[in-house]
Amino acid sequence: MSAHFGLRSFAVLTACSIGALTAVCTPAHADTDEKILLEGSTTASYFWDDSSGRAGDTGLPASGKPMQKGLAASPSWPLLTEGYVMYEGKKMPFFVGDRGPGEPSSRGVMLDLDAKTFAELTGGRFNSDTLGVDGIGGEGHIKIDYVITKWGDGVGKKNYPVAFSTGAWSERDDNPAEPPKVLAEEKAEQPAAKPMAAEQPQEKAAEAAEPVAAADDDAAADAADDAAAEAARAEAEDGRAAAGKAVAAAPGGRAGVETVVGRHTQAAPAAVEAKEAGTGVAGMLLSFVLALAGGGVVLGGDRLRRLVTRG
Repeated sequence: MSAHFGLRSFAVLTACSIGALTAVCTPAHADTDEKILLEGSTTASYFWDDSSGRAGDTGLPASGKPMQKGLAASPSWPLLTEGYVMYEGKKMPFFVGDRGPGEPSSRGVMLDLDAKTFAELTGGRFNSDTLGVDGIGGEGHIKIDYVITKWGDGVGKKNYPVAFSTGAWSERDDNPAEPPKVLAEEKAEQPAAKPMAAEQPQEKAAEAAEPVAAADDDAAADAADDAAAEAARAEAEDGRAAAGKAVAAAPGGRAGVETVVGRHTQAAPAAVEAKEAGTGVAGMLLSFVLALAGGGVVLGGDRLRRLVTRG
């Protein structure tokens, strides 16, 4: 076997493998790709018109297509409209091939399914002799959900079904229903309204809290100043008491001091008044200096007295 033949065989084998994988991995029917034009719910009945007259039919369906599985009758949708119905987890396709139901559509029965589809949805059996559905206890109506994926081109209402008696089936509709997916996207694109009513009370509460916080700060500062002034006043009282004791302990008491140094004794009461008026750190320093000066005056007076005695 030549190299050229081997490479070509390998290429053919690879292509076949890829094709097989693609066929396996690709779903046969992707529901997510279907375009939903209308969806809703209604009551459905069933029929089977094979033009034999056995089931009271009057001939071939209105679309001209033969009776078959998937052919349904609608009282208002255009012929050849396509979609699917769902019932208890089962999903079956249909297309509109006939008109009906007639009078039942005035009572809310808006879709007539073919008997074979009805049998498959309900778990019954299609009876080809009677053209009915056996095994469902004679039930002839079920509640179904429907989805329209394609509108027919002819006359008929391209929206939620209405009764046959309205004559909508014979009128052209150039304004079909807005697809539900488009409506959902339009709602999603609308900006959400800002909760202004909820934000305003919060802002007002914050504004009201600011003066309260400022008042609390002022009150704390005032309390701190009062405490500092009280401490300074207590220290000044202690200094004045200490100076009084020093003067009382000198020979002759306060009178002796006034006799020897009258000029200095005149300053002593002024110093005491200054200590009483002073507050804070400056008052403390002034009290301390004046106390030292008073002690010096007492010592100086004692020295002068001794000199006078010796003379």
